[in-house]
Amino acid sequence: MAGETLLIVEDNSVNQKLLMVVLRPYGYRLLTAQDGEEAVRVASKEHPDLILMDLQLPKLSGFAATQMIKQNPDTAHALVIALTAHAMDEEKENALEAGFDGYITKPINTRTFPEQIRAFLDNGSL
Repeated sequence: MAGETLLIVEDNSVNQKLLMVVLRPYGYRLLTAQDGEEAVRVASKEHPDLILMDLQLPKLSGFAATQMIKQNPDTAHALVIALTAHAMDEEKENALEAGFDGYITKPINTRTFPEQIRAFLDNGSL
């Protein structure tokens, strides 16, 4: 079902733009944040269905922002997907243990990325 709200939390403007371009055709309402603090504010105000969260962010890390989002009853429902250049198994385990609902490594595959997002939305996590 299209129309869900996605929050893209990415401090690299090129990466943020790429994610927007890849996801826009699928009918999602797309929001952005440049850092962890802004992510928490936008999530609290807009109640996104899914958040794509870079792990290394200015002001507040993706880990800290995710913990705050998951602890807030108004935003705890949001699926938070770690989006990171770190492809190590240990990093993935740390992210999932910290409360992330999924993990996608960068660079993304632009052909399969929309399907990954749809699967997260349909299944709750992977």
